[in-house]
Amino acid sequence: MNAQVTNYTCPNCLGTLRFGSGSGKIECDHCGTTFELSVIEQLYADKEEAAASAGTEPRWDLTHTEGFTEEEAQTMKGYTCPSCLAALICHSTTAATSCPYCGNPTVVPGQLSGELKPDYVIPFKHDKTAAEKALAGYYKGKKFLPRGFASTSHIEEVKGVYTPFWLFDANTDAYIRYKAKQERTYRQGDYEITETKHYRVTREGSVAFQKVPADGSKNIPDAHMDSVEPFKYEELKPFSTAYLPGFMAEKYDEDAAAVAPRVNTRIKTSTERKFAETVKGYTSFSVEHSTINLQENAVYYSLMPIWLLTSRWKGANYLFAVNGQTGKLAGDLPVSRGKFWAWFFALFLIVSAVLAPVLYLLAGDMFFIIGGMVFALLFALILCLIWRGQMKTAVTARAADNYIPPGGFKLRNSDDKYLYTSTTKRKVNTANTAKG
Repeated sequence: MNAQVTNYTCPNCLGTLRFGSGSGKIECDHCGTTFELSVIEQLYADKEEAAASAGTEPRWDLTHTEGFTEEEAQTMKGYTCPSCLAALICHSTTAATSCPYCGNPTVVPGQLSGELKPDYVIPFKHDKTAAEKALAGYYKGKKFLPRGFASTSHIEEVKGVYTPFWLFDANTDAYIRYKAKQERTYRQGDYEITETKHYRVTREGSVAFQKVPADGSKNIPDAHMDSVEPFKYEELKPFSTAYLPGFMAEKYDEDAAAVAPRVNTRIKTSTERKFAETVKGYTSFSVEHSTINLQENAVYYSLMPIWLLTSRWKGANYLFAVNGQTGKLAGDLPVSRGKFWAWFFALFLIVSAVLAPVLYLLAGDMFFIIGGMVFALLFALILCLIWRGQMKTAVTARAADNYIPPGGFKLRNSDDKYLYTSTTKRKVNTANTAKG
């Protein structure tokens, strides 16, 4: 005969629960916390309900606009780089002399007929000179930059490229449940008592997102494109070939379906952030369950203005991207190990030289002097690591907070329910307390 067994665990310590016949309550054998029967029933009912209502992945509307007309195709040229296989398009008046991604000087003309026409374009506002100045300004203040790297002779290529982007509209409908705590600590005789009130906090509502971007190019790292966001969408124009003369435009090689998982992750992260901002008044809280459904989805194909600058140093290539609309720059710089350790030891010696005499005069104890040297060591290391982090500004985006319009977050239901109180106690060393 088959039997179905349900194991109930304590929400406080995950210990085994049992029904106390004497108390008429649910008791934990491990931490001693007692619960009303209705509390445990409600907790497990919520878990079963949450499992049944788990969210599903969205299905993006990938209906696109028509292709280029025959007249438009005649005014444009298509190219394929035989080295990295980048697919490029440009106006017939643009001289395509090299690939903006790998620098190959040979590009092969191709046909443009049948290609997908973008919905939108943001025109270039910053020219080539402005992009080079942005890079020169980026070098300043970088203490670990190798000597001579900032020389303009190392810039091998500067290209203005209309880069393919997919822009996603979405509404999320979410139900999120949290475990929250309010803690109070007080002294009782020789014991320190910590009293913790446990709550179940639920939030339900929706968040709207408008034109969350994701680049459709395999030739440039996603981190570079994410890091030059955001674009100013008020300057988004209906696509016209009139914006292309003097520039090149890459044809996407990743369609909307391929980049959608990145966008979904960003949208879900921002949705969770908006809901978490409403959980207030607690010592701590954590997500117990999250159901986020994406609805009413649309996607658009757009070309965004990007200046690509490539530099070569000691056999390695370094790529920098500049937003051709806002001037924002992203890229990774090489780090001089010699400068890193020189600054580290200099900072350590300076801080130690200042702290050691002061601590000796104040305390007269070798223990404090050693402690001061340890502090100097950590201070120098942390500061040098911060400076090293400033050498790398190309970071993959994890959220989409910039694409929530005013009033886009709407909270429908909000409930904060007290569940139970748990108490822990710790014996205080009275001898040490008295000595202190």
